[in-house]
Amino acid sequence: MSNNHDQQYTDVLTDIELPLENRRVGKVRVSYELPNGQRLFVTTDRLSAFDQIMATVPMKGQVLNQLAKWWFDNTRDIVANHALSMPDPNVLIAIAAQPLPVEVIVRGYITGVTSTSLWKRYEDGARDIYGYAFPDGLKKNQKLPAAIVTPTTKAEMGQHDEALTCDQVVDQGLVEPELWAEVQRVALALFARGQQVAQRAGLILADTKYEFGLDSQGKLLLIDEMHTPDSSRFWDAESFPERFANGLEPISMDKEIIRRALADAGYKGDGPPPQLDESVWLETSKRYTSAYEVLTGQKFVPGERPITERIKRNLQGVMGL
Repeated sequence: MSNNHDQQYTDVLTDIELPLENRRVGKVRVSYELPNGQRLFVTTDRLSAFDQIMATVPMKGQVLNQLAKWWFDNTRDIVANHALSMPDPNVLIAIAAQPLPVEVIVRGYITGVTSTSLWKRYEDGARDIYGYAFPDGLKKNQKLPAAIVTPTTKAEMGQHDEALTCDQVVDQGLVEPELWAEVQRVALALFARGQQVAQRAGLILADTKYEFGLDSQGKLLLIDEMHTPDSSRFWDAESFPERFANGLEPISMDKEIIRRALADAGYKGDGPPPQLDESVWLETSKRYTSAYEVLTGQKFVPGERPITERIKRNLQGVMGL
């Protein structure tokens, strides 16, 4: 897929003259520290898998930004989040927060295709995984008796998907015991809410990733994004029972279809990924949009073009430009 869309975002950030020293470039978004201490997050259409940028997916940035903001608005009764306003489909103004050094993955099913996934480790013979004991005889994509919390160090620390246990988070001094207990409680409550909403939308929320941080007063905040096709596994609920019974993979509404396509091509995350047919990326975009619409009950309407002028116009007043 073309990277011209990403170049347009770069033009936006250059045009509004935000100092480069305040910029952070992530795999799928760019952020800036604003003069008032808040942060400006600008999405891109880049998609990552196996911790590498794979390609750009049409409309991905807008879909994920709007969906995450929708979830933020609908889970404020569970935990505060960093989102302040969304002046543009591609932009989020957020509270500056200090990220916790661990990401939180909540798993409701035993699934996955990567070497650190719950299913692959189980398939390779492990039965004590992430500090949880699993019996023999489980099948791939089987529902767990109860959702479990599995932490991992952040990718920025160079140890992404390290097989931490909840006890090790405290034992290694990564998070204070009381705070870690709160994080686990909140993560499970968010996951339960996500499963309820997904069920009403005809989907299954199989697992998800949350990131948390602390604001300037030390208050826990949900940060990054939540319950999007990039951070969660969403399966089609209607077809799942029959497909599971016949040993078939669920119909995914998330980037798992990319992981599977790469895995089917023999890719394990080392070196340059194989080229996938453009139809794979277009189908990914279609499923992302569909997930947004069934979860929110809203029609996805792409933002107008050109995005440079639109973002600059919509940021007027918000940032005092």
